[in-house]
Amino acid sequence: MDSVIVTGGAGFIGSALVRRLVAEERYRVVVVDALTYAGNLASLHTVLGSPSLVFRRHDVADAQAVRALLSEFQPRAVLHLAAESHVDRSIDGPAAFLQTNMVGTFTLLQEALAHWRTLGPIEAMNFRFLHVSTDEVFGSLELADAPFNEQSAYRPNSPYAATKAGADHLVRAWHATYGLPCVLANGSNNYGPYQYPEKLIPLTIRRAVAGESLAVYGTGENIRDWLHVDDHVDALLALLDRGRIGETYCVGAGAERTNIDVVRSVCALLDELRPVHRAHASAITFVEDRPGHDYRYAMDASRIRNQLQWRPRHSFGEGLRATVEWYLANPLWTEHVLSGSYRGERLGLAGSR
Repeated sequence: MDSVIVTGGAGFIGSALVRRLVAEERYRVVVVDALTYAGNLASLHTVLGSPSLVFRRHDVADAQAVRALLSEFQPRAVLHLAAESHVDRSIDGPAAFLQTNMVGTFTLLQEALAHWRTLGPIEAMNFRFLHVSTDEVFGSLELADAPFNEQSAYRPNSPYAATKAGADHLVRAWHATYGLPCVLANGSNNYGPYQYPEKLIPLTIRRAVAGESLAVYGTGENIRDWLHVDDHVDALLALLDRGRIGETYCVGAGAERTNIDVVRSVCALLDELRPVHRAHASAITFVEDRPGHDYRYAMDASRIRNQLQWRPRHSFGEGLRATVEWYLANPLWTEHVLSGSYRGERLGLAGSR
């Protein structure tokens, strides 16, 4: 059985990818994760006993550890998802984002390149470095603007987006300069089970169930293209198998919603599934906007649809209902991953004047 290395495999998108890979039994899956605050083995509890899963706790910026893993497992691919990913945290502490997102990506590229150069002709031809990025590298759209596509200019507006943009450029350069067989994916806003409860949907669910206020930035009119994490995993597996070397693919579901509409939709589902004496939406409050808050993201996924016949399987309504139901059924997971380190407080205030 061939091996694949998944960095960040105990995080939100990474754990969804790992659970799918283990279930399909096509590869031995080597999870590499530093288990910082958002990475947790509880997100892999359904597959941890599998003989096809190996876990190693390492920082992707540790060149010696990465080199040893590549030598030991001789992977057919490196799927790079390890990243610091929360905009508010990047405002308060950008140094960690530079270290993981840029230095970590550089380290992986260097070690993957050295490993690739040792492979025989067939193994080298089949090797892939799949880099998972974000729509936020492209900046902000106005309402009348066409969605982002693979030719969109990079215009990051947060420390998080800037470090992911830098990582994307490194991946592109290591392919163009050294020939490393890379494929790059820019995904839109993900949602679904096992998402760390600082992000909008799980945070809203947790605070609503606790009877707390539901803070919405600014007027709540910022727009995101919402992509179910399992649909994102479908796309990543298609890219691993059939993505064209050296190409970038935008991955989005075409499910644009304002933040306030998402929060109200969550509240409506909670009114049905976890009713209280008042409508949950009555707890919505509007707070000072995030510094540099991008107005709108939207993705043109034509390339991956046309080349690889990928389509999202989840409508936003169906996916959101299933997500709310999952969080209501799994409160112990939420409390376990929080472990006192984060209790729903406002982050990103370091950018305020």
